[in-house]
Amino acid sequence: MRKTVLITGGYGFLGRAVARKLRQQDYRVVGLGRGRWGQEEALAHGFDSWLDASVSLSSLMTLQENLDLVVHCGGNGSVGYSLEHPLQDFEKTVTGTMELLEYLRVTKSRAQLIYPSSAGVYGAKDDAPISVSAAMTPISPYGYHKRIVEELLESYSRSFGIRVGIIRFFSIYGPGLTKQLLWDASAKLRAAAGGSATFWGTGEETRDWISSDDAAELVLAVARSDRDFLVVNGASGQRTTVQQVLEMLKRALDANTEVRFNGTVREGDPRFYHADITEALALGWKPALPLTEGIEHYARWYVAHEEAPLD
Repeated sequence: MRKTVLITGGYGFLGRAVARKLRQQDYRVVGLGRGRWGQEEALAHGFDSWLDASVSLSSLMTLQENLDLVVHCGGNGSVGYSLEHPLQDFEKTVTGTMELLEYLRVTKSRAQLIYPSSAGVYGAKDDAPISVSAAMTPISPYGYHKRIVEELLESYSRSFGIRVGIIRFFSIYGPGLTKQLLWDASAKLRAAAGGSATFWGTGEETRDWISSDDAAELVLAVARSDRDFLVVNGASGQRTTVQQVLEMLKRALDANTEVRFNGTVREGDPRFYHADITEALALGWKPALPLTEGIEHYARWYVAHEEAPLD
């Protein structure tokens, strides 16, 4: 029989990528999120049905679905937002997850729950691969709230038998991403053509990038696991400095722009992020898209997106 998956936060970048991937695997994909999509538009993004609602017990109880899988992409995805609006970040990230867990408990659902967490739970670490056993010492409300969610997931797994998979994603990117470093940098590099563009930090900060398609494949790999409680890092396992990725982006955009840095590290931003992906590889998954190629894909999409005529 065809399996049914609920994707919360389905209107967002990762939610859409996961929807497309699971629909390709013949899942019936139910989406929930803040977006006014009609049936035709929802189908175009990979959703067989769509509910425009926040993640709450009341909205979830309106679903008449026998779920096999839940991928909980709902919640805030910005460190900056959490610093400016910590209460709202808590409500979106922690309260929403608690209501979802209660829904699964009170309906006695046997669905597996996969949660895309974040490397933000680790906080500031040395310039070395971070394993899933590393201490969680977050440095922003965003990271603290993600850590709280992980603890809630473990609690409900142990107390109520909910099968849980947690993926601590590092830097997800790809066509369609309209925020964070690549989006902002693409605009700055093109606007400053022939001159210079200045970015935060020193350029020697490291990140570990994973394409949205590889991230969705990892969600699928976790869904196929028979583990009752599983935690993996979602990344490529490759260390890349911010300067290196900006130089890749500059070449891909064909932007004649000098990249500069102001030497100031923004609040809540770690200096180093580089993942140990041993647990993810053990699932039979591995990242398929090299970063250079992925940046080229993103640059082509960005240029087409920015030059497309307005409706």
